[in-house]
Amino acid sequence: MATVSRTGILLLQLGTPDAPTSSALRRYLHEFLRDRRVVDLPRAQWLPILYFGVLPRRPARSARLYRKVWTAEGSPLAVITRAQADALASRLRADGVEIHVAVGMRYGRPSIAAAVDELIGAGCDRLVALPMYPQYASATTGSSLERVFEVIGRRRVVPSVRTVPPYFEAPEYIGALVASVRDALGQWEPDHVLISFHGLPKRFADLGDPYPDHCHATARALAAGMDWPRDRVTTSFQSLFGREEWLKPYTDQTLRDLAARGISRLAVLCPGFTADCLETLEEMGMTNRELYEAAGGGEYRLVPCLNTHPAWIDAMAAIVHGELRGWACQNRRPSSPDSVGVANP
Repeated sequence: MATVSRTGILLLQLGTPDAPTSSALRRYLHEFLRDRRVVDLPRAQWLPILYFGVLPRRPARSARLYRKVWTAEGSPLAVITRAQADALASRLRADGVEIHVAVGMRYGRPSIAAAVDELIGAGCDRLVALPMYPQYASATTGSSLERVFEVIGRRRVVPSVRTVPPYFEAPEYIGALVASVRDALGQWEPDHVLISFHGLPKRFADLGDPYPDHCHATARALAAGMDWPRDRVTTSFQSLFGREEWLKPYTDQTLRDLAARGISRLAVLCPGFTADCLETLEEMGMTNRELYEAAGGGEYRLVPCLNTHPAWIDAMAAIVHGELRGWACQNRRPSSPDSVGVANP
């Protein structure tokens, strides 16, 4: 009897600690900061800094920040990503397609290895890896995909894998951003818009990382979709780490400059994050809001990330369907307990 191929979707996210405690943050930061795609300094130079400088001090500080945004259900990033996976599965079921969706965190839990085990345990022999980072960076997309290939490469039977390419200006993604921003702002009209992306060492871009080009392309497409004049939109980069130069302009300094200009109504967006997390909820929603107000800025409105906005779930489903084209065997809801329909999506 022939085996029916089953396809699983692997949502790739960066990760989050298990708890807002120093010990949990130490485990998380240890895994995160040992990744050579995140910190590419020679190990002899970096590891002493990590073990004797960063890990003894930073976990307690980071834990205090996480406690400010932690929910009864857990880390916002983990809770929202799981909800995205469930919503995507439901959206695909509405199309008559039964596909298993799993979440794999590059750092922390559920790990990419656990997610791959979950999908293969569910009978999946074809996987679609969907990075939840629209703009490609070696430290995010590159690292996550490298881990996927490492995990599946250890298996005796290696499943077929497709990876969703960067979708930084894909119509589905930009359309979802526009819909979510319009819903968030309603009739409120900002005097200026700040589009803030996670930062990256400038040296990484100089070495060929396309991340800054992708970010600026997203910002241009979003501004065009919202009919915002170019002189009312500023793109900046946040979440700096270490002492070397990162992509500019920096978000904190940009906020000071905007406050000095007397901007009375500022909309702040973080389209590089598809789910709200520490960097959006605490850094942009609390710390940088306070910085802006202390500098004399006016009203500050932070637009939520895409999260589970219906337009984003529809966009995710459209992206997945695009990647499934050409794979003949797909799960279709059986018409009876003894029958299985197999068809192209």
